[in-house]
Amino acid sequence: MSDATTQLVAPRRLRVAIYAADPLRRAALRRLIANADHDVADSTEAADVLLCDGDCRSTEARPFVALGGTDTGQAGLLASDADANQIDAALRAVAAGLIVRSPGAEETGFAAMKETDLQMLLTPREIEVLSAIGEGMTNKLIARRLNISLHTVKFHIESLFRKLGVRTRTQALAKASERRRIETVEL
Repeated sequence: MSDATTQLVAPRRLRVAIYAADPLRRAALRRLIANADHDVADSTEAADVLLCDGDCRSTEARPFVALGGTDTGQAGLLASDADANQIDAALRAVAAGLIVRSPGAEETGFAAMKETDLQMLLTPREIEVLSAIGEGMTNKLIARRLNISLHTVKFHIESLFRKLGVRTRTQALAKASERRRIETVEL
């Protein structure tokens, strides 16, 4: 074997742009990037990859890693307390075109409550919204019918999802139907 094939390839040095609203967090991330032997880019145009503290929308074609974000549409998603090695590995992987998630990062839905708490769970308005969902109404139509704002409809739907431990309208209807059937049998 020649010396060229037995030599280890040195990791590629990346140019990383950093988005962080908090100046202290931005400075800490800047030090982390420098300690990982990467360059901090002053602009997104000069960067290979972007590092965001929390959710950030990139209109760039550049891949990015979000720390503590909830948007699963980007290439990299890590916990906000990810260590330097995890961040470095994620930046390298995303720059190479891979998708990176820390354990549990895709669990962005609402936490379910105990099944026994469901009986006294839904408010009368949430029941009205759930009924309208069952009729196939859009958020806008629900708002008009109940004479509430579109924002309030969305709030009630999010509350329903959280309380029922679901992520979609179909799941909410199925869970409510199942619950109705169980309660009918118990009477």
